[in-house]
Amino acid sequence: MTLFGLIRLYGRHHAIRTYLAVGAAALLALIYHPVPWPRAATVIVVVMVLHPLAWYVQHRFILHSRWPYKVRCLAATWKRLHYDHHQNTTMFEGMMGPLRITLPAVTISSIAVGATIGGDWYWQGGAALALATGMVALCYHEGMHCLLHLAFQSPWGWLQRMKQRHNEHHYFDEAGNFGIATYAWDRIMDSYYERGERPLRSLTIFNLGYTREEAARYPHVKDLADDKTKSD
Repeated sequence: MTLFGLIRLYGRHHAIRTYLAVGAAALLALIYHPVPWPRAATVIVVVMVLHPLAWYVQHRFILHSRWPYKVRCLAATWKRLHYDHHQNTTMFEGMMGPLRITLPAVTISSIAVGATIGGDWYWQGGAALALATGMVALCYHEGMHCLLHLAFQSPWGWLQRMKQRHNEHHYFDEAGNFGIATYAWDRIMDSYYERGERPLRSLTIFNLGYTREEAARYPHVKDLADDKTKSD
């Protein structure tokens, strides 16, 4: 796949178009509620730091935990968010977070951060700028995820190394290299690794611990998969 072809595929996705539309609306609101540049710079930096941290925490401590599939009301969400993705890493839809989850989560968290930094006088502009920044960060995150999975041969060494780390997460040991847009938090939280540092391949690399024994005890995800198979 060429870079142009990847960009076309990425740009046609409904979620990306929605994020860009929300970001544009937020920038329009910022025109009517401007923020002094020191606060504006603070908003942008804080959101750009917190976004990959939030993804890291969610990815490591929720999506790779074994309690979501045990709860009936969370099983479908966990399956869609991550189990299906580890089962089939080349499915394009699985590379994108579902809009019904990503949009509210990033919108609410970004507005809260921006309004807090904006303070009593500039909370509206701070919220708008943070929302726009959050949408940009989200688009970058989703775009990087596509680059790491799709058959694009990168000419850039830094992207090749990121792709190798992500491949190790999917095909060697899922308990590490949780970052997507950056592995800075993996380094800080001691979950970064290269294949030579871990001699044994994980036995749960594709099922995330949802084994046959677990499926017998907690059949919620299995039932969903069986229902889809029957409908197909």
